[in-house]
Amino acid sequence: MKRILPDYSYSDGPRTACYWDETTTAPVWPRHDGEAKVDVAIIGGGFTGLSAALHLAEAGVDVAVLEAKTPGWGASGRNGGFCCIGGSRRSEKGLMRDYGLAVAEEYLNAEVAAVDLVDGLIARLGLEVDRHSDGETLLAHRPSDMRYLEAQAAEMVREGGPTPILLRRQDLAGAGLRADFYGALTTPKGFALNPQKYLFGLAGAAQAAGAGLYAESAVQTIKRADGGWVLTTAQGRVTCDKVLIATNGYSSEDLPNWMAGRYMPTQSSVLVTRPLTQTEIDAQGWSSHQMCYDTRHLLHYFRLMPDRRMLFGMRGGLKGTASSETAARAKLRTHFDKMFPAWRGVEATHCWSGLVCLTRHRLPFAGPIPDQPGMFAGFAYHGNGVAMGSYSGFLLSQLAQGKNPVPQAMQTPPPRFELGGARRAIMPVVYASLMLADI
Repeated sequence: MKRILPDYSYSDGPRTACYWDETTTAPVWPRHDGEAKVDVAIIGGGFTGLSAALHLAEAGVDVAVLEAKTPGWGASGRNGGFCCIGGSRRSEKGLMRDYGLAVAEEYLNAEVAAVDLVDGLIARLGLEVDRHSDGETLLAHRPSDMRYLEAQAAEMVREGGPTPILLRRQDLAGAGLRADFYGALTTPKGFALNPQKYLFGLAGAAQAAGAGLYAESAVQTIKRADGGWVLTTAQGRVTCDKVLIATNGYSSEDLPNWMAGRYMPTQSSVLVTRPLTQTEIDAQGWSSHQMCYDTRHLLHYFRLMPDRRMLFGMRGGLKGTASSETAARAKLRTHFDKMFPAWRGVEATHCWSGLVCLTRHRLPFAGPIPDQPGMFAGFAYHGNGVAMGSYSGFLLSQLAQGKNPVPQAMQTPPPRFELGGARRAIMPVVYASLMLADI
């Protein structure tokens, strides 16, 4: 593999003390050994890969998932568990300007459909995922951002969608949202969940439908052969007609070579506190179980979970080393203490990080890889992988069967970042400009 971050980023170090590991038991998948022939091979066992595997297996397609590590090891098993509208970092106006009204609306409808897909899977498969939160709540960290939320609420009402809930600053405490914010906008679409319970539920359903799931089976090469593809692992080979790349922020520059420069992995860090007492909850005035995030470009995301632990996350380190991980965790705690000062003495029992994935044009991709017949990829959910990753897996499953329901904007191949393999060098500049914009 040819990856652009230091080896530490792809080691077990960043995911130590991941809270989700204590809430469920990971399934045991065998390693792939020897020779195998399937219709579709999927590289990556996260939301995208397992959603694709489930939908393919249920359609009677012979499919195998090859995961480089163990179930839940990557971003899907260590994220914040926000199933909400999103997937891009583009505004509605920007989408309309660059793609036109019809294409923009098609993509925005897909973001809603992604949430509906996860909702439907949980219900259909009978998954217990510790679900809570009635939609998502965006909190204004400046007075000017409150004016933006007011405009957003008015636009939502004009469009006739779900009725938004707009709270002024004086209303926040009564809603159990007492912190230093200037107001809030709740969109009643989406919910929070335990990402590992959801992921392992998908895995069990995919296996029951006939999918083969393999761990510690990193794909080393992909080669064209006899009109199909041959994937080699350390233990054997898989021959297939179609290949789906579902590795997101943990992708490699040469699997396939087309991926080089088209994705940007960036770190996000999360902490979880011990269970809070009622006295502590009352002291801070934060009793809401809404999943929340703020209006900063370098946003914070947080939620009080059903077990009364507080989850708090933000963008993490930039260097991908052990020392930068330590610094990122310390910075995360500093931001938590500033936002929730009554909880400064509350122990954070768990803290970890993982890689989210961005593209140069700030849109997710789900589509065919040019000039590689039978090869497709889905990646870059910009921090919204629960919904959009699951949805992209569904879209890839359809493409592998000769169907094409993919929104046009998502089929646009991402342009390459400047600096190629050294593109991570631009991130400190980007982060610095975003921090200034957040003041």
